[in-house]
Amino acid sequence: MVNKESVVVVTGAANGIGREIAKLYGELGANVILVDQDRKGGEEAAATLKDAGVNALFIEGDVGEEATALHVMDVIRGQFGHLDILINNAGVSAFVPLLEMTTEQWDRIIHSNLRSVFLFAREGSKLMEENGCIINIASTRAFQSEPDSEAYAATKGGIIALTHALSASLAEKRIRVNAVSPGWIETKEYEELREKDHEQHFSKRVGTPADIARLCLFLSDSRNNFINGENIIVDGGMTKKMIYE
Repeated sequence: MVNKESVVVVTGAANGIGREIAKLYGELGANVILVDQDRKGGEEAAATLKDAGVNALFIEGDVGEEATALHVMDVIRGQFGHLDILINNAGVSAFVPLLEMTTEQWDRIIHSNLRSVFLFAREGSKLMEENGCIINIASTRAFQSEPDSEAYAATKGGIIALTHALSASLAEKRIRVNAVSPGWIETKEYEELREKDHEQHFSKRVGTPADIARLCLFLSDSRNNFINGENIIVDGGMTKKMIYE
């Protein structure tokens, strides 16, 4: 269970889902390290946590770069000596017409969304002891697509495959690795959503960042260690809905 000795890293923690995840763990007393390229958002998120009495630290960096993962883990090694929970949430999306997408645009999304998971899992697991936990945020777009979403869909599918591979590789260290695939999670203007936006879901509402944060908390609880190598979909039932136009 999360306590004041717990050390938690959340990538992409300056806004949206990552920020909510960091907030929930902080409220429960954990030491929270927020990693993001967005300096302003990251510093604001960390400051808000600190004002609430949380031991929070913001580290600016591009998660797709090896140097960032190495630096983050060096800081944790120096300040805490161990890592308990790693949540790989960082990611970017860019919907570019297939015939116009450049190799540079493709590589940027692959680096930010998929390479970062590998780098942080590799380095973070070195600081984990028994019952360590890694949670990778994927997406239902690994299974469903709209036009011009090739790079984003590829990274999210890759995260799910990487998740079960990591769970196999880290099993001897007793480190659990799971993925969470959110559906529509509204991170900004929830009150401005239309009634039909909510009604199309079996759950009759659009998701919120708190839905994902609570699942992360559940998965990181060592009492739930029989869940391993899994991908859990959180989408209000949309991937189970048969739709014909």
